[in-house]
Amino acid sequence: MKDKEMHENHGHHHHDEECGCGHNHDHHDHHHEELPYEEHVMPAGIAQKIYILENLGCANCAAKMEKKINSLPEVEAASITFATKKLAVASDHQENLLPVLQKICASIESGVIVVPEEERSPKKEKEGLFKANKKDILAIGAGAVLFAAGIVTEQAELAATVHAVLFIAAYLILGLEIIGKAFKNLRNGRLFDENFLMSVATIAAFAIGDFAEAVGVMLFYRVGEFFEDAAVERSRSQIMEAVDMRPETVNVFKNGGVKEIPAKDAVKGDTILIRPGDRIPLDGRVLDGESRIDTSPVTGEPVPVRVCPGDEVVSGCVNEQSVLKVEVEKPLSESMVTRILDSVEHAAASKPKIDRFITKFARIYTPVVVGAALLTAVVPSLVTGDWNHWIYTAITFLVISCPCALVLSVPLAFFSGIGAGSRKGILFKGGISIEALKNVKAVVMDKTGTVTKGSFAVRKIVSVRGLTEKQILTMAADCELDSTHPIGSSIVSEAKARKLTLMRAEETEEISGKGIKAKFAEGTVLCGNPALMKLYGVDLSAYDNADYGTEVLLAADGVLEGYIIIADVIKDDAKASVRRMKEQGLSTAMLTGDVGQSAEAAAKEAGIDEVHAQLLPQEKLEKLEDIRRRHGAVMFVGDGINDAPVLAGADVGAAMGSGADAAIEAADIVFMASAVQAIPDSIEIARSTGRIAMQNVVFALFIKLVVMLLGFFGYANMWLAVFADTGVAMLCVLNSVRILWKR
Repeated sequence: MKDKEMHENHGHHHHDEECGCGHNHDHHDHHHEELPYEEHVMPAGIAQKIYILENLGCANCAAKMEKKINSLPEVEAASITFATKKLAVASDHQENLLPVLQKICASIESGVIVVPEEERSPKKEKEGLFKANKKDILAIGAGAVLFAAGIVTEQAELAATVHAVLFIAAYLILGLEIIGKAFKNLRNGRLFDENFLMSVATIAAFAIGDFAEAVGVMLFYRVGEFFEDAAVERSRSQIMEAVDMRPETVNVFKNGGVKEIPAKDAVKGDTILIRPGDRIPLDGRVLDGESRIDTSPVTGEPVPVRVCPGDEVVSGCVNEQSVLKVEVEKPLSESMVTRILDSVEHAAASKPKIDRFITKFARIYTPVVVGAALLTAVVPSLVTGDWNHWIYTAITFLVISCPCALVLSVPLAFFSGIGAGSRKGILFKGGISIEALKNVKAVVMDKTGTVTKGSFAVRKIVSVRGLTEKQILTMAADCELDSTHPIGSSIVSEAKARKLTLMRAEETEEISGKGIKAKFAEGTVLCGNPALMKLYGVDLSAYDNADYGTEVLLAADGVLEGYIIIADVIKDDAKASVRRMKEQGLSTAMLTGDVGQSAEAAAKEAGIDEVHAQLLPQEKLEKLEDIRRRHGAVMFVGDGINDAPVLAGADVGAAMGSGADAAIEAADIVFMASAVQAIPDSIEIARSTGRIAMQNVVFALFIKLVVMLLGFFGYANMWLAVFADTGVAMLCVLNSVRILWKR
């Protein structure tokens, strides 16, 4: 059934989307399962400060720091994001906190320095691997040489004291720092610390006369720790490089010339120079020059966009062709590059359920394994009398008991997923969003601006007498040349695209709510809706439109010549994207306030399974609940502003748009480019992230369990135990980062 309402400002018969609901939904509750694990939420209204934890290398230590800082009476809440080395503290006593935080962090992991974020430069200068780890590399090298010498002298059957001295010297070079940290941590009441566990294990090996084993294990441990730390740092830097597009300097026009200044010093109103190949440093507006802009670093959209004077440009995009002069509209702190980075870092701070579970599990796991080691050392020895064998077996348990591989691998996997999304213009609001998204069973979409372009285009031209389609279109475009209405503009745009020759009318009269009456040398043309035709007595018996959209009728000298159907067209990637969603095993649906005929046609063209039209916001929510009951967890994709109830009711809410502030606040996920392909892309990233995080957990636990069992039955040595600790951690880190580069 056709909608007979007329547009109040123009004579076109069309169907409007519903108005915005006007609800504020900055903090909405999704249907996520209640999480029984502790999560420190930053309270509103309390001063919050961000610190950088320089030299933080242990994820398990980070969890301990977070717990201890949260126990401080002056702290309301604290959260450490291991992936970004950031500590967020909510407290009304910030001025006195820094020394306390420094003491806590250094006592848990020596070498950690707490630095207020504002005191650190935007991009820290990178050091080479050797320079950054010179002390460790020299110690490992010297220890390895002495260890090799000890092995040679032992094999040559020289005096026992010779190789004993070499082994002890090697052990002191390799292990003195570890033992020092262990005793320091013991004084602070930290018994189950990896330094303490390694110290006990290797000293016990010395006690039972296994000098070479003790030194070899300490050497292997130091090498493993070195490569693990290097892998973690490399992973962090890869992820941050992918999302940190902030410029260090900008070229500003000053006193008739161009001067290079720090990007943070540029202010609104400055004019900056952007050369071909340069990344646009700040949000602004083009003053001079024309060029093509690669927006893919921000939106993920591969097709370059042409810009000319007056057009807005967004920081992070790349100027491809010509020199541009751009007026700064937003400083660095408010520009898109900073907003994207902040969004990624805040997302990393939002810990998924599996991360919080592993952190809690680690607190139980280590004491249990240490207890098992103690029982293994004593009970079988009392029965068999073979103390050396069972103490050695217990030592392997101690080495395996460090939970670093477990605690480290999950946050890095999710951080990699967040980074991979940002590379495609997909901003996840946190690990929780990714975790929820990987479990969705149905995708529900709004119509206008999500599946369709939200702009009118000529869909069909019908001649009812002898004129051609070109003549009908030319006649309509001539009438609409001075129109600013979207319907009229779409007709003129189509005519120009077909390179038709247009002629302005001698006289035009706009009849409110009905259309245009235009006089030409050849005669009078009516261009508008059926009401306009009836007003002037035009016979409509030849008019029979069974299509959907807005009808623009054309009559020449009182005789109907034809009509044009104008409709909102689906996005270019809609069909392929919906097909991908179905390949992912997802059900698809459309919920819209538009009329049924228009919605059904768009859904059919895109391949969407079911459509519900002419819905009010509350009715959308009811339909969403029905879809959830039938299919399972639901993702809703809309504009993030007009669909507050349904966004809030969905398991995952996603906003289409160019990163508008309101959309970013409203949704769990923001698609920077309004491309439908972002939906299956985001689901694929979420599922990959979840798989890799679970792979890491299962792999780490499986290897540790296997080595424990092998050790118990006498088939594993301490070398294998060290691999089950540092080696597994390094492999989990490398596994996590591959999400970032997955195509």
